[in-house]
Amino acid sequence: MTGTTTPSRPRRRILADLTPLRTSADYRRLWIGGTVSWTGQAMTALAISLQVYDITGSNFAVGLVGLFSLVPLVAFGLYGGAIADSVDRRKLGLYSSLGLTALSVALAAAALLDYHRVWLLYAVVALQALCGALAGPARSAMIPRLLPAEQLPAANALNSVTMTSGTMAGPVLGGLIVGWWGYQAAYLIDAVTFAAALYAMWRLPSMLPEGGARQGRASVLDGLRFLGTRPNIRMTFFSDLAAMVLAHPRALFPAVAVLWYGGDARTVGLLVAAPAVGALLGGLFSGWQGRVHRHGLAILLSVAAWGLAIAVFGLTRNLWLGLFFLAVAGCADTVSMVFRTTMLQTATPDGMRGRLQGVFIVVVAGGPRLGDFLAGTAADLTSPAVAITGGGLACVLVVVLLAARWRNFARYDARSPQA
Repeated sequence: MTGTTTPSRPRRRILADLTPLRTSADYRRLWIGGTVSWTGQAMTALAISLQVYDITGSNFAVGLVGLFSLVPLVAFGLYGGAIADSVDRRKLGLYSSLGLTALSVALAAAALLDYHRVWLLYAVVALQALCGALAGPARSAMIPRLLPAEQLPAANALNSVTMTSGTMAGPVLGGLIVGWWGYQAAYLIDAVTFAAALYAMWRLPSMLPEGGARQGRASVLDGLRFLGTRPNIRMTFFSDLAAMVLAHPRALFPAVAVLWYGGDARTVGLLVAAPAVGALLGGLFSGWQGRVHRHGLAILLSVAAWGLAIAVFGLTRNLWLGLFFLAVAGCADTVSMVFRTTMLQTATPDGMRGRLQGVFIVVVAGGPRLGDFLAGTAADLTSPAVAITGGGLACVLVVVLLAARWRNFARYDARSPQA
């Protein structure tokens, strides 16, 4: 027995823990379905941007795609969480996935009929975001019901692999498919990929929330009141906002590519891809995370690592060194996300999980956009280097101040979770 178990120990310490996929058939189907459909959605997102530009020839019109997606996601994120705490989450996930499937079919039908209208694309993007705002909280609230608490870090790391790999592979596939067979092919393939997600949701057991929350605005306000009395959960949001608002240099990549590295659009692509590569590696090599119990301390350290990596990136003038520090930042962000999500799932009562996941969606969707605005403004007032390095250092300072203000957060132990 010794000879068979010893060689596998390093793999468990280094590579992603696949235990949730082995022990829960429901989670395995949900993860596979999510991985396939997320890639299809990323493929469709690129195809829509390409089609909008093809119709209008306007970069501004393409930029509006992001706005039509962001506004419904933020506006309905809280209400999606409230609904997830009021109905059978399995049915909510199933119906929202059916809605996304129907929207992809509608895009394909319009393309096949040569009905090229930009208003239709904007409307579909907004409805996709609405379905996502309903599906996201429901899906996240399901996972703690499918797995024991000790497997949640591994499950969240696997989910990060799904999101990162889909975000990286989807646009590549979308560009190739649109180039070969047209927009209708990309949209049809996306619709087919939802079959995996629909099957996974259909096979799940009923997921009625424990506690019987009320629907409507009162339920949303109850969730916000609950959050106001739970400092550890609030800290997960504050720490993420510190990173995404203060130290988010994405909006400056075009200027940095030209001014620092003498590059072009290809250089911008490398800068955008580097954090995603680091995030993917952080998920793939996440086996150690299941043995960490001080989740609050892990969040503080990983957010500080993000800030430091961004600050050092702002000082570099070598492209490959800059890409390395951006990848380090992406890896730190994945570590933070795994522990923040796990804390949110384990320290929140089941009847509140949907609403708190709704807040999570609003923070994750809105934080980077505020960060883009702040970075652009600071760079115009000073310089890109000051904006990026100063933002990274400000992130670290805010994390230190938050840790000093709420000291119990660093002592949070996942074996006895306290919200």
